[in-house]
Amino acid sequence: MSLASTSAAPRAATALPPAIYLLSLCSFAFGLCEFIAAGLLSPMARDLHASVAAAGGAIAAYALGAAIGAPVLTAMLARRPTRQVLLATMAVLAAGSVAMAAAPALGALLGVRFVVGLAHGVFMAVASHAATSLVDPSRAGRALSIVWLGLTLALAGGVPLGTWLGAVSSWRWVFAAIGVLALCGGAGLRFAMPTVRQQGAAVSALASLRAIVQPPLLLAAGVAALVSVATFSFFTYLSPFLLQLSGLDAGWLGAAMLCFGACAIGGNLLGGHCADGARADRSAMLALAALGLNLLGFYMLRAQPLAMLALCGTLGLLFFALVTLSTMRLLSLAQQHCPGSDAVAAGLSIAAFNAGTAAGGALGGVLIVAIGLPSIAIGGALAALLAMLLLWFQSQKLDAPL
Repeated sequence: MSLASTSAAPRAATALPPAIYLLSLCSFAFGLCEFIAAGLLSPMARDLHASVAAAGGAIAAYALGAAIGAPVLTAMLARRPTRQVLLATMAVLAAGSVAMAAAPALGALLGVRFVVGLAHGVFMAVASHAATSLVDPSRAGRALSIVWLGLTLALAGGVPLGTWLGAVSSWRWVFAAIGVLALCGGAGLRFAMPTVRQQGAAVSALASLRAIVQPPLLLAAGVAALVSVATFSFFTYLSPFLLQLSGLDAGWLGAAMLCFGACAIGGNLLGGHCADGARADRSAMLALAALGLNLLGFYMLRAQPLAMLALCGTLGLLFFALVTLSTMRLLSLAQQHCPGSDAVAAGLSIAAFNAGTAAGGALGGVLIVAIGLPSIAIGGALAALLAMLLLWFQSQKLDAPL
């Protein structure tokens, strides 16, 4: 799967190609479809005559689909033209969103969300590769950060707006609106994506699948997974941490979430800038160290409301900067060790972050039961330290000093 512009002019331009921003719009639509379920859980459960716990499976089903689709389906579609794959995934999102809006029962909703999750994983993997292919290497990190910015905006702004719309109208209308947004994004990509041509022999599905188990890529994916473990072992339980240990009220909690979302946008852009620098691995190591200190700060300063707000902001900034840095790192390693499998490498990154998110939530739950609520900050800090050690170990194996 390869993408090339018909002219060298767009690569030399200062502005990023319009297709990059349309890819970001499409990632916003996918991100909103994934994250909005958390805000609509109660009305969905009530309307579908299910418990809130059972309706929570809508989140897990989507994440599972994304984790499988990102590396595996992307590898199987390696020979398909990039634009064709992107448009197909947007069609799945559009049709799936309408099907969710019309779901008669929870089982049907879960099945549809799993399928859309598969398409989400493929889209983000292929879009990440396409974004870096549409620009010169010196701007690849910035292009990638714009695509991932769509997911961040979905979490920071789309979910609160969608939750409000679901409260004043119906959760079904929210998913129908996502379907319309997906159609608009897909139509834009249909006309904005440049001419695609294969550059040499396309990598086979089997070769792409083998790329998933390349040791350098697996180690890099391990670092990405630990970043999510560190963040979500704490962030999953942010609400009880702030309400019970810091003594904050719901207003402070809302402000903390707003700080996280706003700074996450800056983190995306910062990560893209650092990824384009000469010492991207050193930037990743410093960001991991800062993440560990940030989590320790939650433990040490949990009685200070203003400190909690600041730490929530820096948590969002550091996590999303590391998302971009880690994805670019996997793409770079794929170019070295399994050329032609860039999209699969991006998919491996997405799968790692999804798996780490699930594992982080589970780890936090275990720590709360075994030690107590404050321990989740310590557990997250230790996971960040482990990610630093793994990154250092891999840099030594690759003879690439930080």
